[in-house]
Amino acid sequence: MAGLIDQADGTRRRPEEVIDRARDAWQASMLRPIDELTGRLRALDPAGIARRAGAAFDGRSLELSYWQSTVRLLWPELTAVHGQDGKPCATFDQAMLLYYLDAADGAPLAGRWIGYRELPDGGFYHQAYQGYSGDRLARAFGDHPQALQAAAEALGGEATDALGTPAYVFKPLPRIRLAAVLWPGDEEFRARGAVLFDAASSHYMTTDGLALLGGGLAGRLARAAPPPT
Repeated sequence: MAGLIDQADGTRRRPEEVIDRARDAWQASMLRPIDELTGRLRALDPAGIARRAGAAFDGRSLELSYWQSTVRLLWPELTAVHGQDGKPCATFDQAMLLYYLDAADGAPLAGRWIGYRELPDGGFYHQAYQGYSGDRLARAFGDHPQALQAAAEALGGEATDALGTPAYVFKPLPRIRLAAVLWPGDEEFRARGAVLFDAASSHYMTTDGLALLGGGLAGRLARAAPPPT
């Protein structure tokens, strides 16, 4: 039987292509049940949804932070719009917001960091996740770790010394915390990176959704990196 990176014609795909395909498949699978999520949320008390998710409900919409922006989900349509101009959010962002509201159960932050493999069923896809999250950080910042600080600050990250190496904490959604971590390399060892999760994250998002948030953070940081001097 052909392996994961083998094509039907016997040639082998590049690992990056496999990772991209896995990420695309995850994203596509998350977009399909939007109607189901919307129907389930409409049956709930919106004030209760807001309380569990760290959002605000004003009688007309649920308002919450998403990365560095404010978004609103109109009630009862649950259409996501940008808080600043009222324009509709992208379908992917709409799905992520609905998954978050659906999963949120009000659990407190754990204050403890875990890797993707420690999330429910995370061990199955840890290698793919590491490829487009931690490995991407290592490629972007391994040769100039000081650039990670500039990129993290540009995205609202807060430095933490809890992980014993350069690390920055981000809040993509009100009750989800991610940590971007870099272990600089030397003559003997390559640089390593990781995007970790507060241990309560699975109370607020599916494991696939957390993979997309973690990979999204790595991509945002790489794009925000200052040019090497």
